[in-house]
Amino acid sequence: MIERLKLYFVVFILVVVTIVLMPFQLIALTLNLPISRRIPLYWHRLAMWLVGVRVTVTGAAPENKHLIIVANHISWVDIPVLGSIMELSFISKSEVGEMPGAGFMARLQRTVFIARDNKRDVANQAKEVTGRILKGDAMVLFGEGTTGNGNRLNRFKSSMFGAAKYALSDDDVEHVAIQPVSIAYKNLHGMPMGRFTRTKIAWYGDMTLGGHALNMMRLGAWDVEVTFGEPILFEHGSKRQEVSHEAYTRVRTMFVKSLYQRENAVETTS
Repeated sequence: MIERLKLYFVVFILVVVTIVLMPFQLIALTLNLPISRRIPLYWHRLAMWLVGVRVTVTGAAPENKHLIIVANHISWVDIPVLGSIMELSFISKSEVGEMPGAGFMARLQRTVFIARDNKRDVANQAKEVTGRILKGDAMVLFGEGTTGNGNRLNRFKSSMFGAAKYALSDDDVEHVAIQPVSIAYKNLHGMPMGRFTRTKIAWYGDMTLGGHALNMMRLGAWDVEVTFGEPILFEHGSKRQEVSHEAYTRVRTMFVKSLYQRENAVETTS
């Protein structure tokens, strides 16, 4: 009963806050005001606090002017987790933009939608991302292109690293910083999660967004560690495949260290 009341309270507050902030964000987006980057940050921080997701940041958040953040992808929760840390926007597959509710919220976040199966539009889409990078927007790319089960990473796709290559055509851009970021869900109610428990936070397969969100909020009290690694400079002469592989290697190393270091420590002390 208490869990259900908490769930209703969280949903009610998020709905009310969203309704209140929505007109301001729409106006800010229409007028291209800087606060359009700030409002989502506050919304994500409130959402994480209400739901009970505690975000720990390891490493220094990037300050590069021209930046692409490349992270692993486990759940839709990754978006508010990263969105609660700094001002940023996301690169997402076009199917998300067509989802009722979620697509509208993604647009309020200033998301760029990519139709990866339409090769004719890949160049134009990369140019759109490039334009945002040149304006100083930190763009988040989920390198795997899909969500995993929370225990392992899939290989990163190199196609959208083309945005970094396009950005170099601007005379004022010497390089684009590719920032590797690891997202690892570690604890539930203060207890380390094992391989099975971590799949509860993962959103993949034919899971519905609404059902997963309600179940995740019902469980509550998640701990997630976000680790920022050393940036990779994409320069003239850099190859997408090589940069993609290097980003994958760094993210995977941080992910494994973050996920299993705590488990080994618990086993050692028990």
